[in-house]
Amino acid sequence: MSDLAYHLLPDRALIAIGGEDRLAYLQGLVSNDVAKATPGRALWSAFLTAQGRFLHEFFVAETDGALVLETEAARRADLLRRLSMYRLRSKVTIAALDGRRIYALTGAGAARALGLHGGAGAAMHFGGGLAFVDPRLAEAGLRAWLPGENGGGAAESALRAAGFAAAPAEDWDALRIRLGLPDGSRDLVPEKAILLENGFDELNGIDWQKGCYLGQELTARTKYRGLVRKRLMPVEIEGPAPAPGTELTLAGAEAGEMRSSARGIGLALVRLEQFERALAEGAALTAGESQLRPRKPAWAVF
Repeated sequence: MSDLAYHLLPDRALIAIGGEDRLAYLQGLVSNDVAKATPGRALWSAFLTAQGRFLHEFFVAETDGALVLETEAARRADLLRRLSMYRLRSKVTIAALDGRRIYALTGAGAARALGLHGGAGAAMHFGGGLAFVDPRLAEAGLRAWLPGENGGGAAESALRAAGFAAAPAEDWDALRIRLGLPDGSRDLVPEKAILLENGFDELNGIDWQKGCYLGQELTARTKYRGLVRKRLMPVEIEGPAPAPGTELTLAGAEAGEMRSSARGIGLALVRLEQFERALAEGAALTAGESQLRPRKPAWAVF
């Protein structure tokens, strides 16, 4: 049987940025080079404070003459507000894009099932919308932004015709945690987190060759001075999953902080010194009654 699955993601939402200045406008605000976002390629990027702290992450692709951003549904209004603050005299329109459903598509051969080739970020029109390989990591499968009319029936019919079966969003959540992929403010604390602690470099979320953008100075300084002391990584949980924000310890010393979790695995921001110690000693991190064994993702460099 095929393991191809589609997962409806109601906690994600879209924003459309139109107008003749849309490219130059967004280019000066975000961490990736949006000039590379085309109908054939999607990107992953972040919007930061002026001090280089995380505010929002999103996928971005060019479709129907606009730059479309996929971000957290619960925080879309905040991103819209912040984007509008920087519009000034730019000839752009910024608005919520409703009427579409967002899906994660998973399983071996998911891209091939849609006839999509080209690796991470490759995009194509599909089912009246857009489908693209996750630009962070091809192993994470695909995203699809599809029409939501009639409860998404036509969109899901197109997915089933391509060989995908419906599956819970929690299945996707467990996969992305196992791969070490952050999910917005569930894993990055707004106005506190920095990109390089959370894999944005290796996961193609930063372009180091583009011009200036909001928060660039701290991001570049962190990289070139080697200031990363913590990293977000998967943890295998033995016992109840600790609540997000729970402190993790190793032999009584602070070792990190819990983030999101699903089905016995989670993500935690772990001090690299304590991570190395845990590996060397074969020890587990502790949070209340639970033990957590951190694991370095295959794509990570630390």
